[in-house]
Parts: sequence; C-alpha cells; structure tokens
Amino acid sequence: MADWNFETDVVVVGSGAGGMSAGVFASLAKLDCIVLEKTDQWGGTTAMSGGVVWVPANAQMKDVNIEDSAAEGLSYVQQVAGSVSQSRLRAFIDAGPKMLQVLREHTHVRYAPMPEYMDYYPEFEGFKPGGRSMEPEPISIRAVGEHIKNVRKPANQGILNRFAVTAVEGQSIAKFTLKSYFLLAKRLLTYWLDIPQRLEGREDRRQTMGRALVIRLRKSLVDADVPVWCNARVLKLLQSKSGKVRGVAIKLDGELKTIKARKGVILASGGFAKNTTLRQNYQYKFVTGDWTAASDGDTGDAIALGARVGAAFEHMQCAWWTPTYIRPDGVTEALISGKSMPGSIFVNSDGRRFVNEAKPYEELTKIQLQAHAREGNCLPCFMIIDANYRQRYPVGPIGPAKAQPDSALDSEILSDKFLVKANSLAELAAKLSINAANLEQTVRRFNKFAIEGHDKDFLRGESLHDRYYADPRVKPNPSLAPLSKGPYYALRIYPGDLSTKGGLKCDENAQVVNTSGERIEGLYATGNCSGAVFGDSYPGAGATIASAMTFSYQAIEHIRRSN
Repeated sequence: MADWNFETDVVVVGSGAGGMSAGVFASLAKLDCIVLEKTDQWGGTTAMSGGVVWVPANAQMKDVNIEDSAAEGLSYVQQVAGSVSQSRLRAFIDAGPKMLQVLREHTHVRYAPMPEYMDYYPEFEGFKPGGRSMEPEPISIRAVGEHIKNVRKPANQGILNRFAVTAVEGQSIAKFTLKSYFLLAKRLLTYWLDIPQRLEGREDRRQTMGRALVIRLRKSLVDADVPVWCNARVLKLLQSKSGKVRGVAIKLDGELKTIKARKGVILASGGFAKNTTLRQNYQYKFVTGDWTAASDGDTGDAIALGARVGAAFEHMQCAWWTPTYIRPDGVTEALISGKSMPGSIFVNSDGRRFVNEAKPYEELTKIQLQAHAREGNCLPCFMIIDANYRQRYPVGPIGPAKAQPDSALDSEILSDKFLVKANSLAELAAKLSINAANLEQTVRRFNKFAIEGHDKDFLRGESLHDRYYADPRVKPNPSLAPLSKGPYYALRIYPGDLSTKGGLKCDENAQVVNTSGERIEGLYATGNCSGAVFGDSYPGAGATIASAMTFSYQAIEHIRRSN
C-alpha cells in the first residue's frame, strides 16, 4: 500500500500473555511496537487463568532445592509429547529459562517456584516433583493506574469471590486445616482492613494468579511506552507482491485503518474455543463453545487470517482440556482441584464411575470425551458428593458448608439446575435422570475401596499428582473417603477446556509455515492460535502460558537477528 495510517516495527495481535510478552520483548529489543486487542478488555484468557508457567531448568528451582537440567526437561517432554516437532521442543526447553530470566531482570514480571506442584506424568524419565511450575507473585491492582478499568475480569477469583489468593494459598485453604484457618484469617484481615479499597468496592487490591501476570506485563508495557489498542479487530494481513506480510488492516473503534509493520506481525490472538463451527469441524461433533473457560474473544480469528495467506495448520483436534461446570448466570468455570478431594466421585448417566477423578485434568476430560463418543452417556457427567464433603470442602464456586451453609446459598445455586441436593442417592438419581440402582451400587463399591484405601477400579490416590489436591488428614488414602452421609449433592460436569491449542503451524522461531512447508516472511504466531509445541499433551501446570511467552521471545529474537 502506498499510504498507511500508522507505522511501527512490530504489530502484535492479542493482549494475553503471549501478546503482551511479545510487546515487552520488542521494547527490550529497541523495536517500536503496537499491541492490538479486538475486545474492550485487555488480558485475554490469561487474565482468567491461574497464570502459572511450566519451565524446566528455570533458575529459581535452586531456591527450593530442586535440581534440574535442560537434558532432563527435554527427555521428559519428548516422552510426554510423542510425535511433535523436535526442533520446537528443543527451542522451548532452551529458550524458556532465558525468557524468564530476561523478564525477571528487566521488567515487572516476577514468578515464584511451586516446590510441591509436580509434573503431571511421574512415570516418565526426567519427571520432577515440583519447581518447574511457577506462579506470578501478587501485585497491587493500582500498579497500572487508569488502565485497570478495562482489564479482563475472571469469573470467580478468590475464595467466596471476595479476596484474591495465590495457587499455593488456595491449595492450602481448600483443605481447611488449622494452618488453613490461620492463612484464611490473615488474608481476610488484610482484605477488610484495606479501608480505602473497601470504600471503592469489593475487589481486592492484592491481585494474584492470571490477573497478577497480565497486570505485571501491562505495567511493563506502560513503562516502555508500548500502546495497547482495545477495540482493534484485525480484518486482514496485508502482503507485498512477493508474499511478505507487511502489515494489517484493522477496524479501530469502528473505523477502517491500516498499520505498516516494518519488521513483522505476531499473531497471539488465542484459540477457537468459542467457535462451535470450527470445533465441530476439527474435534468432536458434539463439542460446543459453551463448555470452555476461555475468554469470549477466543473465536479463532487467526485461523481465518492465516488461511487467507496460505498458512498450514496443525493439532486442530486438540485443546487444553479440563472439566468445567456452568454457573446459573451462564459463566463457565474450570474444575481443577475439587475433583481430587476425598468423598467425591464422577459418574455417567448410567450411574457408574468411568475414570480416576484425581487424574490430571486434561487426561480426565479426554476420557470423558472418548467415553461419550463411544457410549453416549457422559454429557454431562456428574460429580457426586455427600454431606461430609459439602461440610469440609469448596464445591465449584461455593465455599464449604462450615463457611457457606446451604441456608446462605442463593436459590439459583442450590437448585436442580446447578448444585442438586437430595436426601438419598435414589432421590438424587431421580433428579438427575440417571440409573438409581447403579448409582447406589457404585457408591457402595467405592465406599469399600475408600475404607481400604485402595481404588481397585481406577487407582485413584495412588500417584503423587492425585494426592496434591487431596486432604492429608484422611487416612489411609488422602483422595478417598466414603460417601456415607446424606444429604447428597451433584454438580453437572462438562468436557470443557482452558482453550484450544491447534492453529497456525510454526517453526522453532515462531515463524508461520505455509501449506508448501515454506516460511511466510514477516508472519509469526504464538500461544493458542499456533499449533501447540506439545501437540496433544500437557506436561505440567502452566505449559500453555509458558509456551506462549517462550515463543513470543523466540519471535522477537528472530526479528532482531534478521533486521
């Protein structure tokens, strides 16, 4: 084009962890950059997530006395991921620790290792019992000033929706031990004594998890004078006659504009989790966009943009699967920890267990999907708990009865549409339209296993992972307790996801590859709009955000070296 409305070195599309970190790395490389966000809220799906990254051999593992090496990390991830691009795997392992170190030394991004959050597959060589998963350090909501007004808000952050906790704090509080009560009291006291913030509203000044990460990234962008333009939807990638991507055409606040990207365009616009048509074309015919915990902007924009310039795609059948439930207000949330607590089971519509409920969430959901595709009886499945569980542990967005009794619950929450309650298993089965005789038999069998401490059907509670989100007070197996006391409750569980992870095929530098196997000059992709480096696997908590940020780093490094 002869005339451009705007000009910069790098255009980044998307404002989640992948997009904003690309903007941060561009600024550190002395490159001009504009970050574009199609919605009126910045932060993407990252802001609604735990914000955790999974980085083998990161420098901070030594702080928690865990030894690791790149060789061990590569060996482990090669076994977990199977047949994927080895050059991309090696790039992730080599660049991940560098990426984190650059952020720690030159930006506001800070991570703390999680010493007890283990990799998901202890059976593979190179597994580590903790340290590779790291969570963002808390930060004040006021760190980015007026920009905080349009940060994307998670559906349900913090215990009882009041105050923010870190992942490590949440894991401790959920057990409601004596130590948990002290921690809970400390957080509550800090929250309520923050009088200036209370006068402004319910939101906690102290931000954690994904919100902490995106606020830290945004503060880094603010300090570097890198703009984030909201309400800026990319309509087209603009190319030269030779096919090089030279810029983008956008709709900015309703007006058509063009931006010249002198050195490259980086797509980081998320997956296609909310696009039911794409999901049913590439995944299961019965999957919809209603069950995902991804942000509303996760509609597959990069798929359409890439297709128009001849990009190849990979791993389109894959997602970062997780069990989800749908609140009465229509908001979908991921169920990560509660499924492992003792005194709960998952059953299908036949009233039978079909899975180890404490498995890594991606594995569990794959089993649910496969079971429904095969037998048609797992959509939804049902999380069944008894009164003991209800008294002691949170259930989805609901606090334990000791803190939030049934009498305090809204009628839409404690209802046959959400948390279903019944005095007996037979009555519960009738309300759920499932086989009552099978449900009663399933619970009797499970209760026997729980008392013995050994789940003969699915081996729940045998692995280190199964016991992380469990109750160490429960013996002999912290993940198993009988369902023996009424009333009983049920929560409908869907085969959801954190986002999809199939998309534009990229090389080790995040350069997009076309259908002929050639690199498309000037075009890069990272995060969930690109084919996941791990393929149809999930090596550890934080693998999605870590890979997005690492390949943003790789893209900027390649741009820097090439220009």
